[in-house]
Amino acid sequence: MPPTADGFDYDAALHACALGDQQALQRLYQQDSRHLLGVALRIVRRRDLAEDVLHDAFVSIWQKAASFDAGRGAGRGWIFSVVRHQALNALRSRERDVYTGDNDALDALQQAQDGQDGQGAHGNPVAEQFELQANMGRLNDCLGNLDSAKRNSIVCAYVDGCSHSEIAARLNAPLGTVKAWLKRGLAALRECMG
Repeated sequence: MPPTADGFDYDAALHACALGDQQALQRLYQQDSRHLLGVALRIVRRRDLAEDVLHDAFVSIWQKAASFDAGRGAGRGWIFSVVRHQALNALRSRERDVYTGDNDALDALQQAQDGQDGQGAHGNPVAEQFELQANMGRLNDCLGNLDSAKRNSIVCAYVDGCSHSEIAARLNAPLGTVKAWLKRGLAALRECMG
């Protein structure tokens, strides 16, 4: 594959990494680390996690450079896919950590209920926390069931605080379409959350 418009040859750099050239890895990092950090940040949504993802991705690029096959795709695309996969794995790992936290909440709830004199869980801060975590898990599941356009619109509006026009600009979609995605997405969430 020919070098990119700025003259950087990703395929050659990956080949050099496969041969143990640490400077080639450094050149890859200098060439695209800002863009790759942006990819990771869009997925994990926390800068500290995105930086960890980028570090781990470059370790993986170094270790797996020999598996890159220019016949199957461009070197730059391969590097970006390594970062995306690393970010998605980090996201899945965080979800598992949240699930473990729910088990801790269950244990705390059980202990609190055992210590009460027949009061029940109502008004119990531990029970309320458990209910909140269960609802957040259900919300996450319901969001996962939406198509990406509706999900992204809702996240932009309610997590990032974007206006309709800002969402349209971010998603490169017409304003009316974004409003429809939000309306239908919220209706689907209400039905799912029941």
